[in-house]
Amino acid sequence: MKLLLLFLFCHVSSPVKHSLEYLLTTSSGVPDFPDFVGTAVVDDILVANCNTNEKIIEPKQDWMKKIFQHFPEYMEEYTQMCLVNLPYGFKTTIFRLKQDLNQTGGIHTLQERIGCEWDDETGEVNGFNQYGYDGEDLMSFDLKTLTWIAAKPQAVITKITWDASRYVVLDVDGIYVTQICPFFLKVYVSYGNSVLLRTDLPSVSLLQKSPSSLVSCHATGFYPDRAMMFWRKDGEEIHEDVDIGEILPNHDGSFQMSVDLNLSSVPPEDWRSYDCVFHLSGVKDDIITKLDKAVIRTNLVSPSQFPAGPVIGVVVGLLLLLALCITGLFLWRRNHHGFRPANNSSSQLDNTLALTDDNSQ
Repeated sequence: MKLLLLFLFCHVSSPVKHSLEYLLTTSSGVPDFPDFVGTAVVDDILVANCNTNEKIIEPKQDWMKKIFQHFPEYMEEYTQMCLVNLPYGFKTTIFRLKQDLNQTGGIHTLQERIGCEWDDETGEVNGFNQYGYDGEDLMSFDLKTLTWIAAKPQAVITKITWDASRYVVLDVDGIYVTQICPFFLKVYVSYGNSVLLRTDLPSVSLLQKSPSSLVSCHATGFYPDRAMMFWRKDGEEIHEDVDIGEILPNHDGSFQMSVDLNLSSVPPEDWRSYDCVFHLSGVKDDIITKLDKAVIRTNLVSPSQFPAGPVIGVVVGLLLLLALCITGLFLWRRNHHGFRPANNSSSQLDNTLALTDDNSQ
């Protein structure tokens, strides 16, 4: 443990708010699904998971594997909690919930979200513990009063039972989310600092579907997701005619976002007064993109960019090919359906006339 503390205080240095949360799920009557599933997430990155079917703790990050290697006793405790203690406790809880809610049989799920947040600049720590049952909110833990808050009337009986267990409320819930969870969060950040504390700046582009569409300032490839984007006019942030989009994940673990600006009432000569600002937490310099019509990427092609010469050449070539095809078709029809030679037609006419003369005689 001393080694763990030494490593911890030597490596945490970036002013960022971090989070650790455990997502725990148990089920009743669900076929082909593990009785218990647990996942550990640090700063929205999956670091480990387990389930009662596979009977193993699976680290998802290389630095998480190092923690288990350096502290095997933690791995043993993690395994005991995830595969024995928590599944048993959750099964007991879901059984009692079914009794409190007058339920018999059927398919039911119980979920817990428990964890903490830590600001490594201010040292502020916040904890949380929430339960859901059958897809709806059930209970949340109030750290100020150290009591449970029922999310619906049917959960009041459960609230009274849980509040009465002072050991669970004070030692398990209160101490864990305010002391134990922040301690391990700091350990995780220390080991995973190359990933969790990295900063990747985005590429920023101006996009517009058509001349009458909104102009979108789009940033992609940034990390972490603690970022802001906004439009300015003459150096002042504006909110009117501005639509700020959500921060969305990319497939590579980075993020993207957009902020749109409606310029329908802005004269073209005033565009130079606008710029788009991207700010990434922990980075001193912002990325500023001036509103310039020349750099806007659009689906339309301007007349100056339209390749008139090559297109005209292709059209003329197609017309010549079409003329050749029509001529060839005409010749083919004449040869195969044809028109009989004139001398054959004359012979047939002479024969007809001869027969007519014979009959008249």
